[in-house]
Amino acid sequence: MISSESMDLYTDPKLFSGMDVYVVAGNPIAHSKSPQIHAQFALQSNQAMHYGSLQPALGAFTKAAQDFFAAGGKGMNVTVPFKLDAQAFAKVLTARAQLAGAVNTLWIQDEQIYGDNTDGAGLVRDLLAQGIALKGARILLLGAGGAARGVLGPLLEQSPKHLVIANRSNAKANELVKIFSELTQGANLESVTLDDLEDAGKTTPFDVVINATAAGLNNVSPISAKAAANIFVPSSFAYEMLYGKTTSFMQQAFQRGARVSDGLGMLVEQAADAFLIWRGVGLTSAIDPRVVLAKLRT
Repeated sequence: MISSESMDLYTDPKLFSGMDVYVVAGNPIAHSKSPQIHAQFALQSNQAMHYGSLQPALGAFTKAAQDFFAAGGKGMNVTVPFKLDAQAFAKVLTARAQLAGAVNTLWIQDEQIYGDNTDGAGLVRDLLAQGIALKGARILLLGAGGAARGVLGPLLEQSPKHLVIANRSNAKANELVKIFSELTQGANLESVTLDDLEDAGKTTPFDVVINATAAGLNNVSPISAKAAANIFVPSSFAYEMLYGKTTSFMQQAFQRGARVSDGLGMLVEQAADAFLIWRGVGLTSAIDPRVVLAKLRT
C-alpha cells in the first residue's frame, strides 16, 4: 500500500495501467531533463512506458525507492544527492557500479534490485560522438570526488596514453590511482594537486581536460589562470560536466583557443545506456541520442 505522502513524491505506477513506469529520483528534481529525454527515446522506439519524477526528502531515499518498486515500478535513474543511497539500496551491483562507488541506474529483475552506473559510458560516448580521440590521448581529469570516480573506468578503457587526476589535495586523487591502477591498460595514471598545474616545468598541455568538480555551480573555476595557460592550447578540448551555462572553466579554455563543450551530451548518452538496460539492447538502433540532444539544445 502506497502512502499518500509517497504518492505526492512520484508518479504512482498503478495510475498507468498497461505501461511500464520509470522515474528519476533526486532532490531537487524539478530541473531534470531526464523525463524529456526518456519520453523521446520511448517515442523513437515505440515503447509503452511512462517516465516521471521523484523527490524524496533528504534521508528518505530508501523508503521512497522501496515504495516505488513495490508498487510496480520497473526502473529508476538516480541523481544528486542519492547515488550513494542507491548503491546501498541495490542488492546486485554491476562491475562498473562497484568501481564507480555509486549507482545512477536501478531496475528490478527476478525480484532483485540491480544497480549500475552509466555516467562514465555516457561521457565517453559523448566525447567520441564529438570526434574526440581518446586512444593515445593525454587526459586531465579535474577533481577526485564521486563524479571523477564514476568516469575513470570507462576513460581508461579507451586506452589513453596518459591520464592525470588533479585535486586540491593529493589524498583523494592518490586513492583513485590505487583503485584504478589495474585498469590502466598501459596508460600512465598519476595524481597531482591543482597547484602543481601552475608549474610550467612540470605541466605540459593536454589533449582533453575534463572538469569533474562542482566549482561551476558557484561561477568559479577549479584552476587558476596560470594553470589554464599551461594546460590549454588551441588543439585542446575542454569538457565541463555541468550543463546549461558557460562556466568559468569553459571561458578559460575558450580564451586559450581550445574547443569547449558542456555536459548535456553526457546526460543524454548516459540516459540512453540506462534506457537500453531497461528496455533491451535490441533497441540500440531504434534510438538516436544525438537527435534527442539536438532537440534539447534548440
